[in-house]
Amino acid sequence: MTHRLMLALALSVACFAAVVSGAAAGPGGKGQLFSFSGELLAAPGATATSVSVQVETGNKPALKALIGASQDESFTLGGGTQILIWTHGVPHVGSIADLAQGDWVTVNVRAPHGSSLQSIEQQPAARIADHAQPGGGMPVWLFIGTVPGPQSGGKIALSVDSGNWKALHAMLGQPLNQTFTYDDGTIFLLWQGRVPMLIDPSQLKAGDQITVRIRAPRDAALAQVESTPAAHVGDHEPAPPPEE
Repeated sequence: MTHRLMLALALSVACFAAVVSGAAAGPGGKGQLFSFSGELLAAPGATATSVSVQVETGNKPALKALIGASQDESFTLGGGTQILIWTHGVPHVGSIADLAQGDWVTVNVRAPHGSSLQSIEQQPAARIADHAQPGGGMPVWLFIGTVPGPQSGGKIALSVDSGNWKALHAMLGQPLNQTFTYDDGTIFLLWQGRVPMLIDPSQLKAGDQITVRIRAPRDAALAQVESTPAAHVGDHEPAPPPEE
């Protein structure tokens, strides 16, 4: 009788733990963190129920969910969404009305592990952090060239044929074939016409012309720039980007 009672008690505890675990993955619970960073496409306004973001980077679960989707995405706001405004490295609690078009924001959403992008976007964001500039205000180094094929292992082999002034100046006297770095926060975009879709680096093809954007100090040496993970990589951008 005692053994049966202990078994029943153990089963009850296990069932309760499963229920709690399932609830934690929902809104306001723990779940997996999906973190998306980019520029606000429009000022949401004080009564907005969502924010539209041109995603530039994110953590690995977020970028995985974005593969095959548009770069421009909309995230849900809820009563529990916290707005943090960073000023000179110090955060303070703000409101939706403090968000402005062009602001660099990070949207954190908690959702069950492996959730689809649609499911993630339907979950109210846990927090939106508004920063003045990405990369601490460091300038963009832009390199344009072709790849020999799919890329992997955190490295991008690029035959450089163009770029912005800083990149080309750093390339003076250097071979055209260079190797750049990417990590889990690097976003890879395939442009189809004027619509960017997120891809995996293994989907690049031999001869693809890509753009590599890196944020690094203005006086950095080429080796330092190449060892800094790229912010994002664009495949078949529709037109040469302006000088940055």
